[in-house]
Amino acid sequence: MRPSRCFSAATRRPRSPARTFPPTGAGPLPDRRPAVARATRRGRALAPAAALALLLAACGGNAPSPASSTPRGALPGNWRSVATAADRTRLRNWRETWLAAAARARSGGGAAALAADAPLFDLDRFLVDPVPPPGDYRCRVVKLGAQGVGTREFFSEPPYACRIDREGDLTSFAKIAGPQRPVGLIFPDPQGRAVFLGTLLLGDETRAINYGRDTARDLAGYVDRIGERRWRMVLPSPAFESMLDVVEIVPVS
Repeated sequence: MRPSRCFSAATRRPRSPARTFPPTGAGPLPDRRPAVARATRRGRALAPAAALALLLAACGGNAPSPASSTPRGALPGNWRSVATAADRTRLRNWRETWLAAAARARSGGGAAALAADAPLFDLDRFLVDPVPPPGDYRCRVVKLGAQGVGTREFFSEPPYACRIDREGDLTSFAKIAGPQRPVGLIFPDPQGRAVFLGTLLLGDETRAINYGRDTARDLAGYVDRIGERRWRMVLPSPAFESMLDVVEIVPVS
């Protein structure tokens, strides 16, 4: 198997983030090019592109490559060998961020919505098998806690299409519609929860920025199963609009 090469995905960068509501020593890395080609034929090139970018997260700039900086066997399953220092901090502080964001959301008009969906908003609800199986899903993003001028303390966007696929030993996630679209990889974790690392596409962008190249686009969070055929992704401290995003993930069928 040939080692993969580093590359930077070309992307068109908007001047400001698209809004979701009106203002108020290791061996060679896996070669994932066949997966990219298959997804391109399906019209879903974003998730495999994000998978390759994440596996090559430290490539580019002055950072060492994963092959030279992580022990044998660390990739692809060990998310800690891929996550940036900033994202490890976000993950470590997720509970404090959740509590602060939820308090702001309740005081800002979201109390009834939070109380009406206890499984989604129970921060301690983690069921076994946290990684969703491959398939087509509907993803609804709920933003808790305002960040910046003109943003709401609580906002629930409509559901958009998203896709989950197997990428070798890992699972890829791509929100394929909507103004803000996370794409990336879901890593299993021995502690029971799964970990998401990815980047954010905005507006009419069609290719993902490599993870680790732009801290404003990097995303990190946890994936939990919260019910029968129901999952959520928790994204603490995103760069835009909110203090914490909760993404409800349910199958289309």
